[in-house]
Amino acid sequence: MLLTPKRVQIGPQALDGDLIVPPQARGLVVFAHGSGSSRRSPRNQQVARALNDEDLATLLFDLLLPAEAEDRRNVFDIELLGQRIVEAIDWLDRRPALANLPLGLFGASTGAAAALFGAAERPKRVKAVVSRGGRPDLAKDALRRVTAPTLLIVGGADAEVLALNREALTQLRKPSELAVVPGATHLFEESGALERVTQLAGRWFTTHLAAAAKETRRG
Repeated sequence: MLLTPKRVQIGPQALDGDLIVPPQARGLVVFAHGSGSSRRSPRNQQVARALNDEDLATLLFDLLLPAEAEDRRNVFDIELLGQRIVEAIDWLDRRPALANLPLGLFGASTGAAAALFGAAERPKRVKAVVSRGGRPDLAKDALRRVTAPTLLIVGGADAEVLALNREALTQLRKPSELAVVPGATHLFEESGALERVTQLAGRWFTTHLAAAAKETRRG
């Protein structure tokens, strides 16, 4: 089922975003793109479409204004980018139709660090995190404050990033995991690699967001 995104503006900076909410949405995933990318990242969009097929709502938005993105320092300012994730979470929580949906975060490359920063700042709200080829090490002290189950997906041929993710995993709480896609490089351009990412991410979000929804109903 192909759903048409709704254009929204997020937070005090009115950052452009694309929101898709399936009719029977059972959770919502906010995406954080990597350096040099935007909400139009084809890889993130592919993952988002797969999540929509699993009845998960998705929000892809630009973490920086165009003028801000021209300054390369901002592109690697994890605290700034992470704060934009926090603003997006708070924006969602002010909308009754979205505020009750269990929330997950999906980050790619440097966006993974921003997602982890956001999860650390809103621990009661964020119920699951997935990183694709991410740099969780850039989240620094925020890593130890993340309470949401986190899945780190890394290409087997992305040796340097794989080593950084293995180290980051030691700082994350259980049941966080590392999933290695054999033969994949940093952008998962190999045949079937990104499809494997979507499978892993979909399973992680559906499992942990469903568990969060069950806990809410019990409460």
